[in-house]
Amino acid sequence: MSDDDLLDFQHDVFTHEGKTRKIFRKGSGPAVIVMAEFPGISPEVFDFARRVANIGCTAVVPHLYGNPGRDPDPAAHGALAAATNILSQAGPICISREFVVFATGRTSPVVQWLRALAEHEHNRCGGPGVGAVGMCFTGGFALAMAVDDRLVAPVLSQPGLPLGLTAKQRCTIDLSPDDLNRVKQRCAEGLSVMGLRFRGDKRSPAERFTFLREQLGDAFLAIELNDEDANPEGVLSAHSVLTEHLIDEPGQPTQAALHRVLNFLGERLEVTSPTTR
Repeated sequence: MSDDDLLDFQHDVFTHEGKTRKIFRKGSGPAVIVMAEFPGISPEVFDFARRVANIGCTAVVPHLYGNPGRDPDPAAHGALAAATNILSQAGPICISREFVVFATGRTSPVVQWLRALAEHEHNRCGGPGVGAVGMCFTGGFALAMAVDDRLVAPVLSQPGLPLGLTAKQRCTIDLSPDDLNRVKQRCAEGLSVMGLRFRGDKRSPAERFTFLREQLGDAFLAIELNDEDANPEGVLSAHSVLTEHLIDEPGQPTQAALHRVLNFLGERLEVTSPTTR
């Protein structure tokens, strides 16, 4: 895959509490905030956003880090350029005060900006609420955004924070106790949370889904795939369910998982089912 020119997306900015970021928007209907995995908004993330737009939603992709549209695959720009791109993003993210990378029991401060973005897009797009899809580095952000009643369809694809270096880090997610209690309250009132991962993925460890099941009960809709279901052409081991390791072919478990996500978003945002569009 080559770099994405993004010509079919509207380019805009959003400012909250003095922080301005670019956003990319496509489609019409209720908003879905699509948050990229590390090291940035790859062409595959934008392709997922296009699918969200195709079901009758407005896909809103905030630029949180990285180079939007750049293909991180070493085959696109060469191994050295790919490594340089990753290293150039990793350092600033790890020391940034906006992202909680290693600690437990904290919500990343950037979530406040994302909640404000969701409110803005809900006011702009209308509908019964907002969806949010977080991937890897941003997986837990979708859950943290669900403290707001506007967020009615949170999806956590291979949530990766905090980095699972210790048993404690693996058995939690990047969410403060107060925020977690609010999400649990909303789940008791009818909110559902969808999560996806590959069973052997140590970057999104099994203990994290065990923790989410314990905390959210039946409201946590877990989709766990076998590692052999992943696209073998992916650069790294099985991890990115909706992007790099998706095999977009009928009968493939990853395509079935993708359709479950789109149906989840469509049902809760009350738009036409993707199977009929």
